[in-house]
Amino acid sequence: MPARTSANGSPVCSGPDRVRIRTDDEVYRVDAVWLGPPRATFPWRARYVAWGVGVVVFLVSLTVERWIGLGFDFFNTAWAMVATVVTTRFICSRISHERPLGAVLTMWARELTAPRETSAGRGGAVSATRVRVNAHRPRPTQKRGRVKERRREVSGVRPTQVRV
Repeated sequence: MPARTSANGSPVCSGPDRVRIRTDDEVYRVDAVWLGPPRATFPWRARYVAWGVGVVVFLVSLTVERWIGLGFDFFNTAWAMVATVVTTRFICSRISHERPLGAVLTMWARELTAPRETSAGRGGAVSATRVRVNAHRPRPTQKRGRVKERRREVSGVRPTQVRV
């Protein structure tokens, strides 16, 4: 069957003969997943990085339990395992092949150590003890050579001018 061409001689890219350009996304869809030992796989899928993060999180959670005074018994260990699963799923939902664990940890460390603008004011509480109060309101001094027209204010309302 001869190849189809358009009027200018280039190949026609429509129909069943069109050329598809594939990206490399399929390579990254294949996760590095450990399903368990041979012939005894786990019923869940977890990437290698998730196993590493999970072990570290589990050890940290057990250490925190000991620091707060909880003993090493079945229920405390079970709650540590539940906290590990939740924390590991949260951490691993933030990482991918495009944003690996090292980049996320570096971003987190730089975010924590970045300089911040100080929002707290300087000094202590504000009080009115140092405010001087005069019995009479100070009046502005008149400059030489200028005569100022004074208007009388009545209860805070200035009289309006009538335009002619």
